[in-house]
This record gives sequence, C-alpha cells and structure tokens, in this order.
Amino acid sequence: MVDIFQEVDEEVRRERLQKLWDQYGYLIIALCVLIVAGVGGWRGYEYWQAKKAGESGIAYEQAVQLAQAGKHKEADAAFARIAAGGTAGYRVLARLREAAELAQTDRKAAVAAYDALAGDKNAGPVIEDLAAVRAGLLLIDSTPYSEMQKRLEPLTAAGRTFRHTARELLALSALKAGDLGAARKWTDMMMTDPETPGGTRSRAQILSDLIAASARKG
Repeated sequence: MVDIFQEVDEEVRRERLQKLWDQYGYLIIALCVLIVAGVGGWRGYEYWQAKKAGESGIAYEQAVQLAQAGKHKEADAAFARIAAGGTAGYRVLARLREAAELAQTDRKAAVAAYDALAGDKNAGPVIEDLAAVRAGLLLIDSTPYSEMQKRLEPLTAAGRTFRHTARELLALSALKAGDLGAARKWTDMMMTDPETPGGTRSRAQILSDLIAASARKG
C-alpha cells in the first residue's frame, strides 16, 4: 500500500511540474538566457576594463619618460590625453602630473589645473588636499597671506593628510606678510602637534626663531 501511495504522489508531482513547465517554461528559459548573457557581459566588461587599464598604464609610463627626458610639452600633451581618456585611477595621476609639467613652463596654468583637481569631489579627499597644497606651493611667493589663508586653512585641521605642509606654508606666508601673530600661531601648532614629522618640526623651530628675531627688531 505504501508503494502505491508513493507512486500516486510521484505521478501527481510530475503532473504539477508538467503544468508549471507548460505555463512558465518559456520564462525559465528566458531567465537562464539572461543569466548566461549577464555573466558573459560582465566577463567581457572586466576584460575590457583590464585592457584599458593596461593601455593607460603603458601610456602613463611613456609620458613619465618624456617628462624625465625634459620633453615637457610632449609630456604635458601625453598626460592630458590620459587625463581625458584613461581609466579612473590613471586619469587622476595624469592630471597631477600634467599640472606638475605645466609648472615648468606656465605657473598660472599649473595653479588652475591644481585648483580644478582640488575642487573635483570624484578625485577623493587625499588627492583634493594634495592638489590644493601643490597650488599653494606655487603661489607662496606671489600671493597675499589672506588669500593663502583662504586656500589652505581648511587643510590644517586635525586628521587632514597634508595639514603639516599647509601649516608650514601659512607660517611662511604670514611671516612674509609681516603678520607675526599669525606666523607664531602656525609654528606653535606645528611644534605642539605630536604627529608633526621631524623635518617639519625642525623648520618650524627655525621659523619660530625668525619670528622672535623679527619681533625684537620691531
């Protein structure tokens, strides 16, 4: 009897499965096709991305070689091409190098390139801050302290990657402008921050001595 009931149950299940297949079989086939196509498409995309990254890497190395050979115009053009059409990581690197190459021949254009990168939220906070600091380095000799402060003070907050360099640049700018109070503020910040690198701390001490000497003369 048990065997008979089992056979009946199996027959009922087969009939139900057959009805489901008759009703939804085409959907199941379509779903399988979509899954296979999706996996194939993703593999194709991964291959394409890897190929593009390899091409961008080769182009970047060639641009670096041009820069090292002193061919700044050619290097600038090469980095510009990567910045426009390379993969995401190489685009950012190329924009940084493009700005550095521009600094050799056109400081104003280099500052504009760094400013554009500093304002690009897609570049990430570390790259944004690095670009802002590099622009500050180019401007330190020609820009009023008030402008340097506007550019760099946000970068001096605790936790910002390039805060030590930003503080040093602001101390130099303030000292150059004769604002000894502001210069002392930034050197004190460098001296009291336990994470200030040794080289920066040594320069901060020199700046502090210069500030003291200027104060005595005044």
